[in-house]
Amino acid sequence: MTTARAPLHLAVLVLLSGLFFFWGLGSTGLTDRDEGRNAEAGREMLERGDWISPTFNYEPRYAKPVLVYWLMSASYHFFGVNERAARLPSAVFGLALIMMTYWFLTRLRDPVTGLIGALMLLLNLQIISLSRMALTDSVLIFLTTLALYAFWLGFQAADRHPAWLWLLYIAMALGTLTKGPVGFLVPLLTIALYLTATKQWRPFWREGKPLAGTVVFALLALPWYVTMWRLHGSDYAAAAQANTVGRFLNPMEGHGFSFLFYVPVLLIGFFPWSGWLPFAWYQAYRSWRNNGVAGQRDSGIRELEWFTALWILGTFVFFTLSSTRLPHYIGPLFPAAAILTALYWSRCVTVPNTTGAYAAIHTVMLLGFLLAGAFATLPWAYENYLSAKLVKEFPLATQFTLGIGPYAAATMLLIGMALVGYFGLSEQRRGGAFWAAGASLACVILIVTQLIMPGINRIFIAPPQELAYAAGLNLNPSEPFIAYGSTRPSLAFYARRHVLFIPANETERLRESLAHEGRTMILLPETMQRSLPTEAATFQPILKRYGYLLLSSQPMVKIPEGAPPPPSAVPPVLGH
Repeated sequence: MTTARAPLHLAVLVLLSGLFFFWGLGSTGLTDRDEGRNAEAGREMLERGDWISPTFNYEPRYAKPVLVYWLMSASYHFFGVNERAARLPSAVFGLALIMMTYWFLTRLRDPVTGLIGALMLLLNLQIISLSRMALTDSVLIFLTTLALYAFWLGFQAADRHPAWLWLLYIAMALGTLTKGPVGFLVPLLTIALYLTATKQWRPFWREGKPLAGTVVFALLALPWYVTMWRLHGSDYAAAAQANTVGRFLNPMEGHGFSFLFYVPVLLIGFFPWSGWLPFAWYQAYRSWRNNGVAGQRDSGIRELEWFTALWILGTFVFFTLSSTRLPHYIGPLFPAAAILTALYWSRCVTVPNTTGAYAAIHTVMLLGFLLAGAFATLPWAYENYLSAKLVKEFPLATQFTLGIGPYAAATMLLIGMALVGYFGLSEQRRGGAFWAAGASLACVILIVTQLIMPGINRIFIAPPQELAYAAGLNLNPSEPFIAYGSTRPSLAFYARRHVLFIPANETERLRESLAHEGRTMILLPETMQRSLPTEAATFQPILKRYGYLLLSSQPMVKIPEGAPPPPSAVPPVLGH
């Protein structure tokens, strides 16, 4: 393995990861619902000192296993309780994923292919988004990828060493502690497909340590689950089943969507490299059909292409068959997509007349032009359609404008796709198409984060969070804080206390909650103030932010002297 270029490559990857994963990590408030729930569960774990049983809003949270909450709690301990610390584990594991992929491809191929594959994995909408959010997915993707890299290095690579196989089982166990059964199902499904396609089940049973590995997996993954079952009994078992088998068999929280849902998710989420991906996958399939079916083996790059193609296929089909579908579910296939596409791209650049090369360039350009059109029409669509749909939940939605950001993004995409065509449609200049595509995506991401997201945060995300923070500073633990007409989990994170979430149609429950001596505070959209019951008639508005009100049963609110400053994404609460 040539290593002369490695320091430069690593510097580029660290710099870009810092720019896209870490820079401004705490500049926006937590999104709802998953970010708010996860961040608050980690905060409560640190506050309570209970490292076994996660809670949200001081009630048991059985939806996800414990590993991510451990990571968030550790981050809070060292860096304080804020959005940046909540998201830091995702960014760190995103960086680790990029570095691991560079090392893996460099070891198996060469440093240039390693750099190309790592950049393809870094520069796409899905991985950047997941590495900047307080979700479980960045950690899960790293661990499922580590498991499959370890399988390849321990069982299939030319310089394989069986010690790598232990890491396969360790990574699956940690993945299971991150997001449940999917932590081992994604790797096992990929491995099963590969062993079946290459007729290697017998060698794997002999060399793959399946029995000893299962023991290692069980020793690492099962103790927490057994402890939770012993502590919480049938309540935990029922909730765990509902969030695993139940989520697969039945749509949950309205997230059913179409059977073809993941086709546009993959095309947009892996853009711009998604234009090359279908052709790369087909070439891998054709290679297997011409060689693998006949039993002709290739322990080198071609067989790695078969492996990554099956990794993509198995993960894509598995989550398509699931009744609950969300964009980030297919995240574990993105490392395979990056490797397969990088290997195909290497041939497009070095081998004349590579099958599909011209069609792939045209596909990239078509996707880019369509995405540019979507950005260009977004302000019109928002003003004439979307804003009216959002105004019930976001009071000032109709007064918000997207500004020049979407037009700037559309312009960069048009320029970028023109350059992709200029370079990519000429075999002599084709190498430049990769850099043009990557640069256009990078510019779009910067435009979104620097021009579009600040306005979205100011109007749609931060206002109720700012008021929740103020309420938390001024209420004793026994005094109620009511979020009326809003069920945003992030409010509990900013209030640093229990929040009584009451939907707008449950006025009787609100009346009962107001029968409390001492201070009571209500956070609600300004438009709902008139619908409050008579018991709240004496409540005075004390703070207002962009269409949201904080009411108090006692008119004066005093911010305690010496109170800690608001979280980084929360500006002063008075006014507006």
